[in-house]
Amino acid sequence: MQNLEKQLAQTKQSSRILNTMQDSQRNAVLLSMAEILESQSEYICQENAKDLKLASALPQAMQKRLELNHSKILAMAQGIRDIVSLPCVVGEIMQQWQSKAGLNISKISVPLGVVGVIYESRPNVTSDVAALCFKSGNACVLKGGKEAYHSNMAIHSALQQALQQHNLPKECVSMIQDTSRESVMQFVKMDKYVDLLIPRGGEGLIEFVKHNASIPIIKHDKGVCHTYIHKDADLQKAKAIVLNAKLSYPAACNACECVIVDSAFLEQGLGEIVESLHSHKISVRFETQALLESLGTELDGLADFTKEWGDRIINLKIVGGFEEALEHISRYGSGHSECIVSENKAVCEKFLSSVDAACVYVNASTRFSDGGEFGFGAEIGISTSKLHARGPMGIESLRSYKYCIVGNGEVRE
Repeated sequence: MQNLEKQLAQTKQSSRILNTMQDSQRNAVLLSMAEILESQSEYICQENAKDLKLASALPQAMQKRLELNHSKILAMAQGIRDIVSLPCVVGEIMQQWQSKAGLNISKISVPLGVVGVIYESRPNVTSDVAALCFKSGNACVLKGGKEAYHSNMAIHSALQQALQQHNLPKECVSMIQDTSRESVMQFVKMDKYVDLLIPRGGEGLIEFVKHNASIPIIKHDKGVCHTYIHKDADLQKAKAIVLNAKLSYPAACNACECVIVDSAFLEQGLGEIVESLHSHKISVRFETQALLESLGTELDGLADFTKEWGDRIINLKIVGGFEEALEHISRYGSGHSECIVSENKAVCEKFLSSVDAACVYVNASTRFSDGGEFGFGAEIGISTSKLHARGPMGIESLRSYKYCIVGNGEVRE
């Protein structure tokens, strides 16, 4: 407990240094981080192989998230360079005005301070979070899962070497090495040192942090994402979007978990869509046995609309129309990403305005819900909360503001 408190106190102290640095200085450090990551790619992959060997009993989806290779590490380094190219968000004058008393008031953007992230499997989160926090003037505390221990430590070491090259405290990017549940419990209570906590992982981790943390949290919750094929959908678009939303990365939180189909669309192409999914070895789960029999398709099993499969499995729901589709999304959606496929502009506009989710799509795959795809360089998470950030969280989401007031001897009457 004392060691953790000492570590976090040092991280809090280092955040003050980051707050006063020039953007050009932060960028120079980030470029060094990218270069060192690339130069140590072979070593990082060797350490990742240790984790993969120990993870053989884990679900396939989790193993996929854990895996690194040279191309992934190059992508991590490029993500850092993309973050460098983003405009500075620290010290921006967001608003200025003069009050009725003659005071000059400025609303200035400032870093949050210390950002903590607890995450599972994905070791690329280590570099993504560190770079986003550093660019936005925040120190970070990383708490990876035991399944990615060797990978995370190797990446963290590379990042700290860059800090040392620029004579900065290694605590600017801090990592809690103890992977036990007890250390998580200690960490989530450290609101004296940590300003924001972001849990990224399975439902169990999210619930644990939500119920035990005294630090303010932003949830990166599960992704039960839907693709709604409206009766006026283009069949070829629908097939391409559904396949991409599930197949391009089934383990991703932005992958489609349920296809909703208008009953009026059944004759136009539901059988073709199911056949397309089956041909790509995707299991299609139906709501009822009767529906399976009526479509004459092979038995894959029954749907579980609450489930984030994270695998080559997809639910299928038949609805009587637009309102029933909205009702289903409202009931089962996790507030992550939702899509409608339709050529009816009025219906699409209504879908955009009616669906309560962080990302709402018209005629495009939910797989675009990603910090890199949104032009943020990377993401610290995809928030399914509504306060203080929502959707893919880039550097804009890692700042607050303060009011700077300048007077000339004014006193309030």
